[in-house]
Amino acid sequence: MDRLLTSVLDAHGGLQNWAKVTKLTADMTLGGPFWGARGWQGIFDRQTVIADPHREHITFSPFTAERYTSVLDVAPERVALTTSDGRTIQERLNPRESFPTAFDPFTTPWDAIQVAYFASAAVWNYLTAPFVFVQSGVIATEIDPWTEDGQIWRRLAVSFPTSIANHNADQTFYYDQSYLLRRMDYSPDVTGKPPVAHYAFDHKTFDGFVFPTRRRVFLHDADGIADKGFAPITIDLAYVKVERR
Repeated sequence: MDRLLTSVLDAHGGLQNWAKVTKLTADMTLGGPFWGARGWQGIFDRQTVIADPHREHITFSPFTAERYTSVLDVAPERVALTTSDGRTIQERLNPRESFPTAFDPFTTPWDAIQVAYFASAAVWNYLTAPFVFVQSGVIATEIDPWTEDGQIWRRLAVSFPTSIANHNADQTFYYDQSYLLRRMDYSPDVTGKPPVAHYAFDHKTFDGFVFPTRRRVFLHDADGIADKGFAPITIDLAYVKVERR
């Protein structure tokens, strides 16, 4: 295992401890103008998010209505909208294939299944990182460090297999001297592959594991410099409950 990755895993609660985790429950809000441009302003205000830490299964509720929940499963990929009594009212297999090939960040609308897929795949990976980096098929390797605001951040280049639904296959993660996540770069396939610089702040410990509680998503230029004047997406985490066996 990469030495940097080993230190990062230890700093976030330890791989052996993570192996005992059975469930994550988070209170979070996904904001920013991105969702309104898709036709769903405020859709992710005060969500209860429940995730399986070891396989890509995640729910958001209430989703579009008080009684509804979105469910993402992978292998095969499937998004469903369910009612509080467990009935499926809508579902789509291979939801990633349904996104429009042309994407305009200000005018392209998405339907409810597409919005659920994008947010669910993203948040599952956010909540399970860095531990997802040791799953089968994931490759994590240290690359050259990065200097920003007078700080030197070490970086992991991470390649994800198609078995993990994510923004895109190849991403970069930046860690400070305490081995905590400060930034991650990716280019979402379904939004035209824009160069994203996603920053993480205000790390807190919940039930022995460390999570950023504030995230801001910006774009960066060809030199990797982020435009921090505009955040299309914001993510705020109120708490995480970690259940273990």
